[in-house]
Amino acid sequence: MADQYAQSGEGRPSPGTPAIRWEEPPEGPVLVLLDQRRLPAQEAELVCTDPSALVDAIRTLAVRGAPLLGIAGAYGVALAAVRGFDVDEAAAVLAGARPTAVNLAVGVRRARAAHRAALAGGGGRERAAGAALAAARALHREDAEASARMAGHGLALLDELLPGGGYQVLTHCNTGALVSGGEGTAFAVALAAHREGRLRRLWVDETRPLLQGARLTAYEAARHGMTYTLLTDNAAGSLFAAGQVDAVLIGADRIAADGSVANKVGSYPLAVLAKYHHVPFVVVAPVTTVDAATPDGASIEVEQRAGHEVTEACAPRSAGAETGGGTPVAPLGTQAYNPAFDVTPPELVTAIVTEEGVVSPVTAGALGALCDRSRQVTI
Repeated sequence: MADQYAQSGEGRPSPGTPAIRWEEPPEGPVLVLLDQRRLPAQEAELVCTDPSALVDAIRTLAVRGAPLLGIAGAYGVALAAVRGFDVDEAAAVLAGARPTAVNLAVGVRRARAAHRAALAGGGGRERAAGAALAAARALHREDAEASARMAGHGLALLDELLPGGGYQVLTHCNTGALVSGGEGTAFAVALAAHREGRLRRLWVDETRPLLQGARLTAYEAARHGMTYTLLTDNAAGSLFAAGQVDAVLIGADRIAADGSVANKVGSYPLAVLAKYHHVPFVVVAPVTTVDAATPDGASIEVEQRAGHEVTEACAPRSAGAETGGGTPVAPLGTQAYNPAFDVTPPELVTAIVTEEGVVSPVTAGALGALCDRSRQVTI
């Protein structure tokens, strides 16, 4: 089951509240999630005591964002092992909870591999559970470290592309601490620029239909005292035309071997606008988001969300729910096209920033070489 665990004052962010954490109360280990469906109006946490509760939290977007989903998946395997559930069954369900975000499956596989290796070594159930938990904690720590390195590489790239500072940066969806073990991906770069006094303004797309930009990125920007302005997704073009966008920074849920980038739907139109207006379009993501097994953009499975997310206006706390219940904004029976992601081809991407460095221009060869170097360092 997953229950509300704790909450802080309505509309008043608590900077110390982590997006995810492992707790071991007397009644047994649990995974605690900051419920992102309720933000920004209310900070509340969910307690997951079994894998099925975590799967539901992932599917309904209580926890979201590619790097954080990887961490959640790894902890989910550990939770199954510690609580005595079938680990392989739990791993299979967790890995398939959201198909586009490759990090989820990567995190699940890592913790499951640690669990299996411990069992094969004759360590027994308790030791195997400990191995899975150690793998999850290591992934959590590594992601925080990767976030800091991406911020550094991304800021150096902005300085190279846009000498002089005073950046006006446009971002889409949410890529901050709510999606990461650290301070995020694309948002972490903007935050680094802010701290150096080089960010003039952060333009925040609302991000339809679930408003992750309005609800979550604006929430994080406000928490850090950044100068930001919220806009509807379809207003971005007028900003480009007026010369008020210096760079676009987005994250990624999966990067194919050829450099095609799957990200929250609405990213591809921004790439087209950026290309036309000669504005850098930069993707910031950890190496774990690069999927060498996916050859190109056409091979990326794009998650299709429920139609009611488009045809109904939902309160933030029910955003992403599998059933309706919001206020109708379209006639009853209206069909909706609601892909969670779109795919941007590599020729529209100025650079991909990872913790291991920057790929620009974006080619299959350059991306593969960077990933190879990363694996050598890891080994």
